[in-house]
Formats: sequence, C-alpha cells, structure tokens
Amino acid sequence: MKITCDEATEICDKNQYKEASLWEKMKLGIHLFLCKKCGLYAKQNKVMSVCLQKLKEVESHKGQHLNQDEMNCMAQELKTKIES
Repeated sequence: MKITCDEATEICDKNQYKEASLWEKMKLGIHLFLCKKCGLYAKQNKVMSVCLQKLKEVESHKGQHLNQDEMNCMAQELKTKIES
C-alpha cells in the first residue's frame, strides 16, 4: 500500500488529467497525508495547470476585442439610450 515519492508524483500527474484509478487515488491520498513534500508538489502542480488553462483561454481570445472606433460607437449608442 505504501508508495514512493516518485510513484506519488506519477499518480499525481495522472490524477491531474483524470487518468488515475480509484485505487491509485486512494494510495496517493494516503501518501500526500504522510509526505508534506509531495503535498506541496501536488499543490504546485495544480496551480501550474490552472495557470496554463487560463493562458490558453487568454490566447484563444486574442484579436477578439473591440477596436477604438467600435468602442466609441458603442459609447455613443449608450449615451443616446441613457439620454432618451
């Protein structure tokens, strides 16, 4: 039931991508409870994955914003609607 830190990091990586089995998740949970260094690795791994996902979202939206003329037009339309 006891796993090494190397095995724990492997399972942690698999778990991050939803590829770890229930048994592996249980072994990982026990190991993370006992090993603070692997717990820190798991947290850092999760943070990096979230950052990467956010970067992908930002990259996919590049070029999908209003230019200055469109913003001015929209602002004018809003002013008109507010005043009427």
